Amino acid sequence: MKENKNAILLLEEGTVFRGKAIGFIGTTGGEIAFNTGMTGYQEVFTDPSYYGQILIMNTAHIGNYGVHTAESESNSVKIAGLIVKKFSNGYSRPSGEESLQDFLERNKTVGISDIDTRALVRHIRHKGAMNAIISSEIEDVEVLMKKLIDVPSMSGLELSSKVTCDQVYEVGEGNKFKVALLDFGVKQNIIRCLVERNCHVKIFPMHSTIDEMESFVPDGYMLSNGPGDPSVMYESITKIADIVKLNKPVFGICLGHQLLGLSQGLKTEKMFNGHRGINHPVKNLKTGKGEITSQNHGFVISKESVSSNLEIEVTHLHLNDDTIAGIAMKNKPVFSVQYHPEASAGPHDSRYLFDQFIQNFQS
Repeated sequence: MKENKNAILLLEEGTVFRGKAIGFIGTTGGEIAFNTGMTGYQEVFTDPSYYGQILIMNTAHIGNYGVHTAESESNSVKIAGLIVKKFSNGYSRPSGEESLQDFLERNKTVGISDIDTRALVRHIRHKGAMNAIISSEIEDVEVLMKKLIDVPSMSGLELSSKVTCDQVYEVGEGNKFKVALLDFGVKQNIIRCLVERNCHVKIFPMHSTIDEMESFVPDGYMLSNGPGDPSVMYESITKIADIVKLNKPVFGICLGHQLLGLSQGLKTEKMFNGHRGINHPVKNLKTGKGEITSQNHGFVISKESVSSNLEIEVTHLHLNDDTIAGIAMKNKPVFSVQYHPEASAGPHDSRYLFDQFIQNFQS
């Protein structure tokens, strides 16, 4: 990295922040979002749910513990760009394998540091979700604004096809339970959590047919997380409706939760600001217990649409804004949550949901 290289961040409503270049030297655009987690930056950057987003990290220092292969949630960096306050070129963790700078450069991820991230986040919280552009090669704001116009809105944007697997693969062969996982951009720790619970997981690309998945004779179906607007994923919505009709256990996470809701006639809506972090409080309405959860989403199931659906019950609520955090079908072993029970990084309060999914195989 050229330490003195200037970089610029431009928001679509015209606000400009200037800082220093990190990562790959270039220009990138996407929807700007912020994550409040204090740890787990590598897991966050490689989470496919962040595809197409420029990410602000609220933690003041990023990069200080380097990068470790085992902590990636996919095979590459998925964020469109990175914004931090202080960036560490070196790292001190003994198990670190390379610096974050080298990791970002190798993945051609453009970023900017030395930004007042607290001021930027306050601005985003007030103005709402919007597109932005980062450049470490162009400093002309007018040129960047013209490029920014071409960055598509996240509303109406299908992105799972950019991050789904290319072909079927299996993990945990020989284990007792068989799970067909429909991959919309799955985090690897979801697969690990299933394998730890004696599951043989077969991961299917999102365009796989019901017949292809049923030929595996699964005990249940997992609907993974992923990026983009769920409401335009018509093929997937129809397919999930057909999966539900099989009367097998189904567990949806994040985008999978939204798609499950849409398949049952519910509606989704874009949030003014999404939930992204590892300290989000959720209440389990069945047990009355609270959970601290890991979350990453910019869309949510409409509460109004659930209230008029007699087949669906709300199981979890987000305690900060009362949005829906979990649903279940009343007469089928089918449920989903808006947050990430695999929590990588994050608390493990919600991993009981994987156990609940497995228990449905035996009921």
